[in-house]
Amino acid sequence: MLAFRSFSLSLAALLLTTCGDSATTSQSNSAPEESTSRSANAISVNSNDIAGSVISSSGPEAGVWVIAETRDLATLYSKTVVTDEQGRYLIPDLPEANFEVWVRGYGLVDSPHINTRPGQSLDLTAVIAPDAASAAEYYPAGYWYSLLEIPEDHEFPGTGPDGNGIGVGVLTQDDYIRRVTNGGCVVCHQMGNTATRTIPEMFSNLETSFDAWNRRVRSGQAGAFMTRTLAGMGDRRTLEMYADWTDRIAAGELPPAPARPQGLERNVVITQWDWADPTAYLHDLVSTDRRDPTVNAYGKIYGALENSADYLPVLDPAAHSTDQIVVFPEDPDYGGAPQPAMATSPYWGDEEIWNAATTVHNPMMDSDGRVWITSRARDPSNVPAFCQEGSDHPSAQAFPLGRSGRHLGVYDPSTDSYSPINTCFGTHHLMFAEDADNTLWTSGGGTAVGWLNTREFLETGDAVAAQGWTPFILDTNGNGRRDEYVEPDATLDPDLDKRINSGLYAVAPATDGSIWGSNLSYPGAIVRVMPGADPSTTALTEYYELPLDEDGNAIEGFSPRGMDIDRNGIAWVALASGHMGRFDRNLCLGPLNGPTATGQHCPEGWSFFAEPLPQFKNIQQSGSSEGSYYTWVDQFDTLGLGSNTPINTGNQSGSLLALNDGEWVRLTVPYPLGFYTKWLDGRIDDPDSGWQGRGLWATISSRAPFHMESGADTTSKVYHFQMRPDPLAN
Repeated sequence: MLAFRSFSLSLAALLLTTCGDSATTSQSNSAPEESTSRSANAISVNSNDIAGSVISSSGPEAGVWVIAETRDLATLYSKTVVTDEQGRYLIPDLPEANFEVWVRGYGLVDSPHINTRPGQSLDLTAVIAPDAASAAEYYPAGYWYSLLEIPEDHEFPGTGPDGNGIGVGVLTQDDYIRRVTNGGCVVCHQMGNTATRTIPEMFSNLETSFDAWNRRVRSGQAGAFMTRTLAGMGDRRTLEMYADWTDRIAAGELPPAPARPQGLERNVVITQWDWADPTAYLHDLVSTDRRDPTVNAYGKIYGALENSADYLPVLDPAAHSTDQIVVFPEDPDYGGAPQPAMATSPYWGDEEIWNAATTVHNPMMDSDGRVWITSRARDPSNVPAFCQEGSDHPSAQAFPLGRSGRHLGVYDPSTDSYSPINTCFGTHHLMFAEDADNTLWTSGGGTAVGWLNTREFLETGDAVAAQGWTPFILDTNGNGRRDEYVEPDATLDPDLDKRINSGLYAVAPATDGSIWGSNLSYPGAIVRVMPGADPSTTALTEYYELPLDEDGNAIEGFSPRGMDIDRNGIAWVALASGHMGRFDRNLCLGPLNGPTATGQHCPEGWSFFAEPLPQFKNIQQSGSSEGSYYTWVDQFDTLGLGSNTPINTGNQSGSLLALNDGEWVRLTVPYPLGFYTKWLDGRIDDPDSGWQGRGLWATISSRAPFHMESGADTTSKVYHFQMRPDPLAN
């Protein structure tokens, strides 16, 4: 158990006048007072700490990172902290090992690496960047991506390849921005890092940057996905946009400088470990039971490798060791087939590095520490009879299903056993409800939302009886119950309800028994399902779109991706417009059912918070170039900023973005550049040990970890974010 220890400062340090950067500058420019000495800044160091001060030719460096890394453990390990207003730092709770320590910060270049061990005082000399271009090499990817010039508003709607080169399905500039951010180009990896803002040497012999981009997007096993995305956007105009972007950067254009960490941002401690292998990529991880974050205290972390490999990576953070759990389909004859490489990759040549049959996407943990996953159990087209029309399964009688691409599985650490679970409905994300059946709700079912009664499944082993699903039915006749309905392509009938093809991307059960989710589209929507007594036949859906004006343009935010619900029933959602959206159903003024409750009926329920990145270069409207992948709500104060704190994944910022009392707190990962996660989890290891007994967990979720600054041998990583009361606490 970690102890909550105190720290002490020398008397001279306590008497020092504050010296460092202000809230309006991105680097320190204050000269040190003549009486200030490095020894005066000395900090008492415990046996497992490294502490000291950071000073440059400009004086003490406030708000810069100090990084300690070791290769002495079973896996690569590092810990990062931020200097206080006097340039002092303390890296706490290090394992016994040899460390390399250095300074990184905005306005600097990396300092020389110094070898040391825990228990030492170590003063460090920061190195001022020799020029703006050198300084900009350390900026988050999103600052570089903000230099992108989006096609102008007058170019929409698109007129196709024989017209303006924008896809005919792209009707508005906002919908195009959705595809440039978390609805397309940023959905799998960062854009704006060195790997994407420059042209790989392999393509340098091509005549134009347009030709180089046209070739690079065909590379590797993701080539088909990238070319389909571009085709939807309009590949000619989009490739022109990206070619212009990289040409301007190559000619020396630089982004605006980010601000250094301020205030609470300086209190973060970030610990990281390598896991998995260089050819695998992660999607998500799990550390505890979302409903009770004290479950699995100090225990192992489990990950999901999606299309890349058929195992769950495991990290034991106490032992600093990693492991793998093999997963497999229920059908022994199904092995899947790797997605073929469309063209030679600059990183992997013609090697097909991804070969998963199970495509594990998302893990969740129950109260007994079992790990439940969305995973393929069979050939998607091999649909069991009980799913189809004519079955006696209650859900199939109400709404038969066909093909489904991913199903469920469960790993039990107590028996070290994995069991695939064949479902009729497709799955993507999953989350437990707070009910007696420990119902596991899922997204990714397309026309239906599916669930598994895990209590029944664990007691009987009968996956068929334990599962169910229901379509999305709006109560458009307004009588408060589910009736016969018209199909999605039919006009409203005042006597009937209406089915919609909403589909859920995220899924989030609320404390009142409702199930919330997000809809990926323009303008997009969030969805509330109330299951009722017999969900297969009683579930009703509410559908809340992002507000549009009379011309079909977004009033402010648009296009959700990942979303979550807080303990008060308020929905928080990451938006492609570069906002976090907040939706409070209690603010709706009109009826929530009936013929007008079909999407645009509650604009007053929405509010928006622009994420802290610059907007695209030629875009003037509210928002930013961020477009986070997911919003996760810290319902139980696992980080330390308070219960119900919403946190965006900050994929382009290389940060977690916590909304604290209406203000952003950036928890930035400075090393290695390229932090990009799609989910996080919060765990309380010891509620009595202060900040050291709690924290957030995340992983690198980029499909291209080799895009990070550490290059082609980079594995995915696990990150532990902790918030101490001040930058020198230990």
